[in-house]
Amino acid sequence: MVTATAADARAVAETVTDPELPMLTLHDLGVLRDVRVEGERVIAELTPTYSGCPAMAEMRADLAARLQAAGYRDVDVRTVLSPPWTTDDITARGRQVLAEHGIAPPGPAPRRGSGPVPLVLGIRPVAVPCPLCGSADTELVSQFGATSCKSLHRCVACREPFEHVKAH
Repeated sequence: MVTATAADARAVAETVTDPELPMLTLHDLGVLRDVRVEGERVIAELTPTYSGCPAMAEMRADLAARLQAAGYRDVDVRTVLSPPWTTDDITARGRQVLAEHGIAPPGPAPRRGSGPVPLVLGIRPVAVPCPLCGSADTELVSQFGATSCKSLHRCVACREPFEHVKAH
């Protein structure tokens, strides 16, 4: 049994990778919200990228398994929904890693005040620079990529396809 300190447990938790974007850690993705110790129990909190994220069960299981493998026996991984995750939570390193792997990182998340969310009908194209050559001359191929969080684009300049993490 490892004597649990929050800093040590957090260091372990920050090494767990995302199942859908394995080049990123949960920390870099911004979904690892908190790691704390209460007595002998390590409590880790995750926020899903969106409410129906199918990877949450695997994220929780991977995080618990990594902490347990490091010697923490009493591990509680919780899902927290507030504050909601936005793409602004992706770290600078996470954005860099996405670009290095040919995935265009998102721009700033849309700002919304409190109250009702306005309904926007239709697709508003977003200018997404190519992560491979840097050209701003790109086109949307599909609103949906390999996961719901990404869209598929093509660079007109270098003709290469690439994914883009949607800002939200």
